[in-house]
Amino acid sequence: MDRNYAKVMISQAGESWLDKGQMWMYRNNLIGIEGTPENGAPVDIVTENGRYLGTGFYSETSHIVVRILTKNPEVVIDREFFQRRIQFAYAFRKTVESDNLANCRLIFGEADQLPGLTVDRYNDILVTQISAYGMEKIKPMIYDLLLETLRQDGQTIQGIYERNDIQVRAKEGLPMEKGFWGGVSLPTTTVINENGLKLNVDIENGQKTGYFLDQKSNRVLLRQMAHGKRVLDCFSHTGGFALNAALGDAQSVVAVDVSQTALDQGRANAVLNHLEDRIQFVKADVFEYLDHCETGQYDMIVLDPPAFTKSRKTIHQAYAGYKRINYQAMKLLQNGGYLITCSCSRFMEIDNFEKMLREAAQEAGVTLKQVSVTQQNHDHPILWTMEETSYLKFYIFQIIEAQPGQKKKVDGEYRKPFGE
Repeated sequence: MDRNYAKVMISQAGESWLDKGQMWMYRNNLIGIEGTPENGAPVDIVTENGRYLGTGFYSETSHIVVRILTKNPEVVIDREFFQRRIQFAYAFRKTVESDNLANCRLIFGEADQLPGLTVDRYNDILVTQISAYGMEKIKPMIYDLLLETLRQDGQTIQGIYERNDIQVRAKEGLPMEKGFWGGVSLPTTTVINENGLKLNVDIENGQKTGYFLDQKSNRVLLRQMAHGKRVLDCFSHTGGFALNAALGDAQSVVAVDVSQTALDQGRANAVLNHLEDRIQFVKADVFEYLDHCETGQYDMIVLDPPAFTKSRKTIHQAYAGYKRINYQAMKLLQNGGYLITCSCSRFMEIDNFEKMLREAAQEAGVTLKQVSVTQQNHDHPILWTMEETSYLKFYIFQIIEAQPGQKKKVDGEYRKPFGE
């Protein structure tokens, strides 16, 4: 098949980024166009002297002018190309998520060399998000290939629900919308099984595509450590960590969130697993709640906040927010207590997050003994050549060198228990 694609010329600065493995070409690196590329169509990226760098989806409006699909100049972008990519991604999940294929991220955009496409599976429903104009243009073919790949493996899928209600679509000139593809009418709630826990998932109104699959393996780490401990789950949302703590036979579990809706969903999940008597759900601002806790009240504190920043412009404010809650938790945990802390913001990079933790520990007068450091679950793979695919940081520490049994001060004054 002819691959006579239009060409876009890239600056030397952009060329160096692509040579390092980056899969996005930015508009500020565009210095010329040869031909008349159609919005969303494949284009070749070339240097001023004609050296080929890659082929990808062209966007007329986005700051990301090309999302690279391949760096092989011989490859034709056709149905067989996308079939190979989808089958490759699915084979990866069958290897790393063989026990969790029924609730799993099947496609993770650029990390699976399918830019602008996210596909999550919840039992017999696929939930998709498309953030690239080029992927939107070919989605009927993509959906056919997804269903065909799963069907060939004996998997039954009843429908595809589109969660295209993400703001990034506006940058591609795409509308925000959600609903079942192809006029299918099915329930928008389902119950998944995550490592032995039953969890309600609302694909229409839940966060992201319905649930945070990226913490799946990290929640099990908590479960394995929770036995006999008094656990505080901050920013608990629908109770993922709290439920795992209770299932791990924690002595007590308190789940705190500012959203009553999230707490109600968490309580429903507890009932579903017969754990409602093991978890106390508290509606409160986490910062204020921590201010009113007593030192030694908890043996383990989980900090899983929403992204404090979604751009580099607000990283300073985010840094302060992360530092405050980690400092508060470190001051409250006695010698031998455990801190589980994470960030889901890709703009809060690992080096910066660890710098924040060191500063918080120093100011709290404690030493951090590392238990484990992980990132997002295996079905959210990371390309080492593209930092945008790496976003979740997850740390477990034991607190040492705090004075055991000595009541410490928080922000200069002793606090009463929350609610007194």
